[in-house]
Amino acid sequence: MALPFVMVLPLLIIVAAGLYYIYNEVTLYMSKSLVRNKVVVITDAVSGVGTECAQLFHKAGARLILCGTSWDKLESLFDSLTSDADPRETFAPKLVILDFSDMDSIEDVVTEVLECYGCVDVLVCNSSVKLKAPVQSISLEMDRNIMDINYFGPSTLAKGVLPTMISRRSGHILLVNSIQGRLAIPFRSSYAASKHAAQAFFDCLRAEVEEYGIIVSTISHTFINASDPVGEPAPKQNALAAFIARQMTHGLRPSVLANEVMQTVNRKRKEVVLAHPIPRVALYLRSLFPPFLFAVLAAGVKDPVLAG
Repeated sequence: MALPFVMVLPLLIIVAAGLYYIYNEVTLYMSKSLVRNKVVVITDAVSGVGTECAQLFHKAGARLILCGTSWDKLESLFDSLTSDADPRETFAPKLVILDFSDMDSIEDVVTEVLECYGCVDVLVCNSSVKLKAPVQSISLEMDRNIMDINYFGPSTLAKGVLPTMISRRSGHILLVNSIQGRLAIPFRSSYAASKHAAQAFFDCLRAEVEEYGIIVSTISHTFINASDPVGEPAPKQNALAAFIARQMTHGLRPSVLANEVMQTVNRKRKEVVLAHPIPRVALYLRSLFPPFLFAVLAAGVKDPVLAG
């Protein structure tokens, strides 16, 4: 005798929920087994995304090396990770001061990182600084600072750990980049330039080190909700441009991006675009119909205040 529809629907929901639970448990187990005992370096570990990544990798049993500019914040993160952790399942993180705005210190940082465990299995380059301002208001000093933190810092650190990865013929370098490493929008010239440079560097690196069994991944994401751009207020935009800008900068939660970092490491993905539909469409327009996209973006900066 067939079950009535009113009984079948709840059963289907229960079965689907059960399958989803099993999938999550299997995914969690696989995540732990794949990175357990691996030496994982996370830069800017005290940021929202960095902290979420640290929590995920720590619970999965990775040997963490957490880098940041503030010792107090690093110690606070250390305490939060180890306070309720099972020492039989996790490792106490190592802490290293790292400031990409001080490029002269990077060589010493690389030495300190390698002294922790003798090697690096996974390098997560997460550091980033944002700037939102008209081009004419950005000084050369600001340009250089952004390039140091967003491009020269991550690329130099990657070069520093690369020889040990090549000698072991194993390793994974992951760049947490931005959608603006692929698509530039007005009033973010320096930020977009630094992200384009980083994207190009790690794309080249991927091809160069593949023969050594080293994986290079990039994650291009929209803005993080927890971070606010700094700099001078941008001119007021018209309705169309304002809508496009809201969609282009509609951010992600740090936890969502951190989960993607973990999945990218586990699945050895080489490239991930973590963005909403409008930015994805804009990427296609940039390749297929650039004049249309340029016109839309230009419309956003035509304002009576600037024209007067």
